[in-house]
This record gives sequence, structure tokens and C-alpha cells, in this order.
Amino acid sequence: MRPLLQTQLKEFNKRFNNFQDAEFREVKILSASEIELTLALQDANRDFDWITLTLSFSEVVDARLIDEEKLHLLDMSEGAALIYDENMFAFGIGACYNISTIKNASFYVLSKSLKYKEGSF
Repeated sequence: MRPLLQTQLKEFNKRFNNFQDAEFREVKILSASEIELTLALQDANRDFDWITLTLSFSEVVDARLIDEEKLHLLDMSEGAALIYDENMFAFGIGACYNISTIKNASFYVLSKSLKYKEGSF
């Protein structure tokens, strides 16, 4: 896993097209303060080939998750937001621009630390 810094978020979101049309593969609750999300998405750095991306959120402050069997029902056509706001990393489904809009999303995670890992499709 590699740490993702707030200064890298703009390029990271651009690289993965703001998670547009991504597909959730798995949500793992590792502990009360650690959650991993695995998604399949296109990577601009690989000529838009599909890869898997695992986001590991540590020191989770708040989250709204859904049952794993319902993950395929999440509409990712608008993508997701991955931002840094109020000294936290925030991931939320849809067009979200700050913590308060992310907390209105159907699925979100707020944490103080974020790492990621790329994998094959």
C-alpha cells in the first residue's frame, strides 16, 4: 500500500476519471477504525485499461456503508468524490465537494489517513 497525500488528490482523481463508471468489488471492515474499498475502474495512465484499486482508510471517523450484496446497485455513472476537507480524507458516491455534501451521499467514508494499492483486473 502506498500513502495518498492531499497534494496528490487532484491528479489521482483525474487519473481515475473521478471513479466514473467504476464498479465496487468489495468492502472490508477490518476494524472499527479501518475500512478497505476495492473497485474496478479505468486507468488513464494505462491507456484506460481496467484495473482494480484498493483504497485503505485508516482512523475512520464516520462512514455510511451498504451490504456487500447490494454494492452492484450503486450508480457510479456520475463517479465518486475523493477529497481532503476539514483535515480528513472523504470518499462519497456522486458529485460531492465538501464534507457536508459527502455526508448526504448514499455511501461514504471519512478518515484521517488513506493508502492505495493497484491490482490487475
